[in-house]
Amino acid sequence: MREDIKITKVYRFEELSEEVQEETLARYFDLNVSFEWWENVCEDAKTIGVGIESFDLDRGSDCRGKFLQDELDVAENVLKDHGKDCETYTDAYEFVWDMAVAENEYRTDMQGADDENQVEFDAYYQRPELLSDFQDTIFEDYRIILQKEYDYLTSEEAIRETIDANEYEFTEDGRIY
Repeated sequence: MREDIKITKVYRFEELSEEVQEETLARYFDLNVSFEWWENVCEDAKTIGVGIESFDLDRGSDCRGKFLQDELDVAENVLKDHGKDCETYTDAYEFVWDMAVAENEYRTDMQGADDENQVEFDAYYQRPELLSDFQDTIFEDYRIILQKEYDYLTSEEAIRETIDANEYEFTEDGRIY
């Protein structure tokens, strides 16, 4: 019987040479995206009434899904839950404004019609393009949010944060031990 004992020197990231640190960051560029990293963004979308079913951050560059609630409810959820600095907030505000203007224009057009001919404003009938455009805009906003999240998670800053938070140790050549 033979026994073989191997001793390996391990290093904290900052103890590696600058060259090895750079190689390590490049080697582990996908450290933070090797799992379902998009789940938090998709959960956020669900809280406002939007279901993201697929997205592509590559050549196709799109985000698809369906609204789980009607467009006005989604817009109200965004205005309630997203900050004023968020693009979704701006787009939801513009949509609500455009809907109010369309409804006001419709009511003005209907003035003088007798009660029998009065029909309640129905955006699906009178202004379906507003609804469709809002859906497209929200999915584009979420595509951008997903892209920004991916870009951050694959950045050197985020990789370093993950290395520090998990207290990874490395071999001399920069491989996780």
